[in-house]
Amino acid sequence: MKVSSPQFKAKVVTALADPHLRDALGQSRKGFVNGRGALVAGLPEFEQLRDQARDVKNHVLAHLDYYLERFEAQVTAAGGQVHWAADAEDARQIILGICQRVGARTITKGKSMVSEEVGLNEALEAEGYQVIETDLGEYIIQLADEPPSHIIAPAIHKTRAQVAELFEAAHGGPRKTTVGELVTEARLVLRDKYFKADVGITGGNYLVAETGSSVIVTNEGNGDLTQTLARVHVVTSGIERIVPSLEDVSLFQRLLARSGTGQETETYTTFSTGPRRPGDPDGPDEYHVVLVDNGRSKMLGGKFQDMLRCIRCGACMNHCPVYGAVGGHAYGWVYPGPMGSVLTPLFVGLDSTYDLPNACTLNGRCQTVCPVRIPLPELLRELRHRQSQAGLRPRAETRALQAWRFVAERPRLYRAANRLAARALKAAGGSQGRLARLPFGEAWSGLRDLPAPEGQTFIEMWHAQKRR
Repeated sequence: MKVSSPQFKAKVVTALADPHLRDALGQSRKGFVNGRGALVAGLPEFEQLRDQARDVKNHVLAHLDYYLERFEAQVTAAGGQVHWAADAEDARQIILGICQRVGARTITKGKSMVSEEVGLNEALEAEGYQVIETDLGEYIIQLADEPPSHIIAPAIHKTRAQVAELFEAAHGGPRKTTVGELVTEARLVLRDKYFKADVGITGGNYLVAETGSSVIVTNEGNGDLTQTLARVHVVTSGIERIVPSLEDVSLFQRLLARSGTGQETETYTTFSTGPRRPGDPDGPDEYHVVLVDNGRSKMLGGKFQDMLRCIRCGACMNHCPVYGAVGGHAYGWVYPGPMGSVLTPLFVGLDSTYDLPNACTLNGRCQTVCPVRIPLPELLRELRHRQSQAGLRPRAETRALQAWRFVAERPRLYRAANRLAARALKAAGGSQGRLARLPFGEAWSGLRDLPAPEGQTFIEMWHAQKRR
């Protein structure tokens, strides 16, 4: 997937002016946020589960080599094969090699963020393979020739009318008008693809070191059909998705859906352990797991290791006011929202992703809802620090910060400047008490008014309150 993060500001302007995007994001966010809130309130042990999940992830990351080797041994014992991909090119070549060896023509795919990360679809299509996304959201954006805008709801930015228009253009026939009709149409179109597929590619929500199993979580059952009906099943997963045991899967399952979609649990949780065995009624003849590093091992033992705890639930972006205003495409790569604002700079470079860490308001909602307690604001601040150290901060911004520092290091000057600013802004607010235009902040005040201050600084109000 092409990185377009350098165009973040231009994409934001376009997104803010799109009424369809605003409506789609508003409706979906309301369901995700309200659903999570209700379910968390009804589970008294939820905070304890978050602590346990954090500790399990930290333990795995501290012993990642051991668990990866154990997982490989168990996969091999079950008749499967593990492939190690150091980077995106390795991952593409490994999967292309499998498809070429088995003479594949048609490939079905379940949802896999890692395959998006390594640009797998583009590589397969360039070699002449027919690739069909089977997750409904992924299928919709494939028809629209767009990347995902959310990690668990790829077509969250599309309204029902827009989906109906896409289906009419792709499938022909009369335009459908209800969600049920659209889902049925997609199901009928995709059903034939499952039986024709030579290779089925899925992601892996968890990789279980104890058994060598890969686990996928879906609400549609498309993952089951993708991995059981094709002759070859290929799992693509980051090296950090390992969990020690089946019991640990149950722990994360109690957090994943509640945090991401506002459900008690997903509709389907499917375990795959090796290829078809004698007597099995279905299943693939071959089972492959492609473990992708692509920069993850560089995060181990450093300030960004906490990010490797991420279980890809999407809660951080569901609750992010910035994501909720601009959607996922503005971020310009696979991972949007707060988690993408950390991962994208680490994976593709600080210089081409300058705006992502700096777009965050550091309000902390992402950390508050993260099921594995990733300190996202702290990581974003660290990225800003590294950008500054690398000389990537715009010159005007650097000078402004230097001026602020000069004033802030001189308490008397700082207090005098605050008093002057408070009184000037109060006067500028006039009788209505609000500022339609903020000096040096036109981009912010162009879309909202700022309540004018009372004409006193915080310290002045504090002392006045003490005297009362």
